[in-house]
Amino acid sequence: MERPAWAPEGVDMNRPSPARMYDALLGGSHNFEVDRQAAEQAKKLVPDLPRLALSNRAFLRRAVRFLVDSGVRQFLDIGSGVPTAGNVHEVAQAIDPECRVLYADIDPVAVAHARAILAGNANATAIEADLREPAELLEQARATGLIDFDQPVGVLLIAVLHLMGDDDAPIDRVNALHDAVPPGSFVAISHLTSATRPEDAAKLQNNSTHVSKIGLHFRGRDEIAALFGKWEPIEPGVVELPLWRPESDRDQHETPGRSLGLAGVGRKA
Repeated sequence: MERPAWAPEGVDMNRPSPARMYDALLGGSHNFEVDRQAAEQAKKLVPDLPRLALSNRAFLRRAVRFLVDSGVRQFLDIGSGVPTAGNVHEVAQAIDPECRVLYADIDPVAVAHARAILAGNANATAIEADLREPAELLEQARATGLIDFDQPVGVLLIAVLHLMGDDDAPIDRVNALHDAVPPGSFVAISHLTSATRPEDAAKLQNNSTHVSKIGLHFRGRDEIAALFGKWEPIEPGVVELPLWRPESDRDQHETPGRSLGLAGVGRKA
């Protein structure tokens, strides 16, 4: 398989990546054939997966706008994936060009593409880092000089915590981020759920374990609410993706009661 010009050396082109599969579901172009095949296999099991991806993307945009309206001017997007149209820096900087955005992902393809499209944007960049190592991630974030940890930070954990099993102690990672930022900071979380469509969730989880080898972890509503840890959830709490502060009918990519994703925003008092 010929390596695309945008793919860094050393990337395994024969193993699907969650970031690149998500890009494929959104109709992006920065993915490999193995990612597209894995996405298609998942779509055969649950045909409305692309609508879930769009719904998750719409939540991200609404959450970013809400945080900017709440006074946040810097964002740490962890597990950011491949930046596509309508990503954090575009949404935030459209409101205030001085907003600063640091993307962090474990996938070198996502990081390389982010750095390429952010070239010339002094208020945004990307680092390769792992949420499972929060101390190292935060050290890298500080080293960029882009995030001032004495000022409120918008921490974004969009569709990343369901890639961590309970053995990875996701609540501890979320709490470590809480402890690193000052009062007035926020966290936005979206997560795959088994609460609404348990049979479909079981199909996708089994497929991710035995076929794509990605390892998704669908959780119930209470389990996802617990992931906020020390953060204080704000209204409307943890709800289905299209129900978190929808701004128009365009946000209704999924039918309420059918979304495979839950989301919410929390604040550090």
